Amino acid sequence: MLVGAGLVDAGPRRYTVGTMSERFDCHYCRAALQGKKYVEKDGHNCCVKCFEKICANTCAECRKPIGVDSKELHYKSRYWHDTCFRCAKCYHPLANEQFVAKDNKIMCAKCTTRGEDSMRCGGCHKAITAGGRNVEYKGSAWHDECFICSNCKKAIGAGSFFPKGTDVYCVACHEDKFAKHCVKCKNPITSGGITYQDQPWHGDCFVCETCHKKLAGQRFTAVEDHYYCVDCYKTFVAKKCSGCNNPITGFGKGSNVVNYEGHAWHEYCFTCKKCSLSLANKRFVRLNEQIYCPDCAKKV
Repeated sequence: MLVGAGLVDAGPRRYTVGTMSERFDCHYCRAALQGKKYVEKDGHNCCVKCFEKICANTCAECRKPIGVDSKELHYKSRYWHDTCFRCAKCYHPLANEQFVAKDNKIMCAKCTTRGEDSMRCGGCHKAITAGGRNVEYKGSAWHDECFICSNCKKAIGAGSFFPKGTDVYCVACHEDKFAKHCVKCKNPITSGGITYQDQPWHGDCFVCETCHKKLAGQRFTAVEDHYYCVDCYKTFVAKKCSGCNNPITGFGKGSNVVNYEGHAWHEYCFTCKKCSLSLANKRFVRLNEQIYCPDCAKKV
């Protein structure tokens, strides 16, 4: 059911012209239009006869063309003679009055609120009258003040809402009850967001601890629930290799690390100081802060 009074006078522009020096013809039949009544329709000029035969809209009530001399009314892609726009039940003229469009019929407010023709508010069950502030959703209607949030019971009216089964929720309650909440800022994630280790984040919250660059889609490292981009991890967090003094990042070559007495080495840097033999997973001797294989250690 649509309640409205939004009729538009949709009649075409009509003119009567005087004598013209150059030829001025009907777009359809090519009859001369000088000094005659004509109609401009869709960018073309046509005589009255062609207009009523080819271009005129058909009245939704009497099914006859709406001619040049008739006032035309327009509502929801349908057209009427002004005298045909009347209540389908009591035939009261509605061209200048409020009306209700129900089941493809036009009805006056009085006939709509009588008996079986009345639509009842889904909240208070009283009649919905034409011209009032109402909300329509899925074939039902409510008075503005009766369309309320299922949780906080505040009127939603014409505001935004979210359906959930047979209930409706205002934006705030829907976010509170159903939206995921960012593990960092604890606020609801209303759109987008990312997931890391089964936890939801706003994209703007999942950032490097140091430079605050967004990490979504980038390589990063997690250290005790803090997250770092590769550059910041290398510069500020990563241990330095006791062999080459470069950061041990775990990225690319040298992802394996050797740890001994608080020191760390890239696996490929953990070699004998004298013969360069790789000592990863092998016996070694540490002398004067240097690493030696057992044979070389005897010669030092």
